[in-house]
Amino acid sequence: MTFKLMKLVSQSQLSSWLPSIHPQVWIFAIGRFLSEVGTGCTLFYAPIFFVNQLGLSATSVGVALGSASISGIVGRITGGSLADSEYWGRRRTLLLATAISAIASLVLAASNNFTSLVIGSLISGLGIGFYWPAAEAVVADASQIDNRRETFAIARLADNLGLAIGIVLAGFLIAIIGSYRWLFVIDAISFMVFFGVVYVGISETEQQQIEESEKTELFAAWMAVLSDRRFLVYIAVNIFFTIYISQIHGTLPLYFKNFVFVESTTKGFTETTISGLFAWHLVFAIICQLPVTSILKRCSHTLALTVSAIFWAIGFGLIWVSGTTPSDHLIWVTLALGVFAVAIVSYTPSAASLVTELAPQNQRGVYFSINALCWAIGSFIGHPLGGWALDQPQIITNSYWLGFILSVAIAVAILQYLNRILAD
Repeated sequence: MTFKLMKLVSQSQLSSWLPSIHPQVWIFAIGRFLSEVGTGCTLFYAPIFFVNQLGLSATSVGVALGSASISGIVGRITGGSLADSEYWGRRRTLLLATAISAIASLVLAASNNFTSLVIGSLISGLGIGFYWPAAEAVVADASQIDNRRETFAIARLADNLGLAIGIVLAGFLIAIIGSYRWLFVIDAISFMVFFGVVYVGISETEQQQIEESEKTELFAAWMAVLSDRRFLVYIAVNIFFTIYISQIHGTLPLYFKNFVFVESTTKGFTETTISGLFAWHLVFAIICQLPVTSILKRCSHTLALTVSAIFWAIGFGLIWVSGTTPSDHLIWVTLALGVFAVAIVSYTPSAASLVTELAPQNQRGVYFSINALCWAIGSFIGHPLGGWALDQPQIITNSYWLGFILSVAIAVAILQYLNRILAD
């Protein structure tokens, strides 16, 4: 039934201006959308809840949320290997990931101190770690060279649409019931629904069924990846991007709440305003995703990533202005989040496509595993760093964003080097 529904969707007028996308990608995108609705309920509100409701310091919350990266490293390494395994595969890895993530959300819903927050974060990191290598490999397997960026863009579009709806839903729920804990319960339910979509609608991808001669031993596969100089240079610059993204998810919501004051008051933005701001960020990302992907398809991967880096620098500059200007704070923040949206949609399809092209077909799980490790490292660095900055005097907190602008110059330099070695 689900397959037939997706076949009808793929034959609709919408597909007349979209490239030919494999039906399984559409099914998987629906599952991701439903899951991200739950994630959107908690992603931007978790720091506010644990700092302003439970009374934990911003630094301790940053450390706790960053601890997910520790278990995430284990999950990503194991998940990548399982995704490539003929005995386990992408589908089972996804089922395991969604089950673990549902448990993590329930633990976080019951958290009332630093210890329980760390435990929930560690379980969450493990689930995320199992998820991403398999998820990216499923999309890569279902894509072709001529539509690879668009295929990954569709998956990201589903993610952003779900997040946007989740953020708006969370804002309404907080305004009505005043409880943040129910947001984590909704997140757990969304993971259970995603589990069902994967169980019913996702089959093991055909390209995963490789010949015996093509199979690579686990140790040899990891050694081959770690000796791929082009891929390692990409990983170095990718860590910069994941640190930037961690600031949007972990640092900016609390910064808007506690540091960017509404004119003529000493109060930051309300939860409803923050909800609207991040919903705008994601809606604009949804609007820009396919057009930006289409424009940048004419560019090399490294040029597309350079464009993304430049937008990140502009966005951080606008955040600095929003915290230092005497007026029009909402306008500057709105502009910054719009620029960040373009930065993200410029980054994600090109990054995933580049990994797909660098990876041998029978090692995609391992390659995407290391690629996903960048997100764990970015979170491990970005969350505690952001928490530390928010615990400092206002002048240091505001200057924090200028440091990211300087870091973009380093990222661009690495990208230029990567472009040279890719051309060799």
